[in-house]
Amino acid sequence: MDKMIGILQLLFAGVFGAMAIGTLINMLFIFTRPETISVVNAMVGQTLMVICLLAIARILFRKGSLRVRPPE
Repeated sequence: MDKMIGILQLLFAGVFGAMAIGTLINMLFIFTRPETISVVNAMVGQTLMVICLLAIARILFRKGSLRVRPPE
């Protein structure tokens, strides 16, 4: 059961990492628009979203890799 939870944590870490990359790609598309306050708000919000997604992915990866490793 412990290994299954670890595998799920690693899987979700990958999902959150992919979501962060997708958000960064979306932010590149937003850069091409004329600068208005809504574009600036979107960039600030997406920057915060990328930081949070990467932090959650890192935590899940560390916890998942500890659960998957065999006990020493």
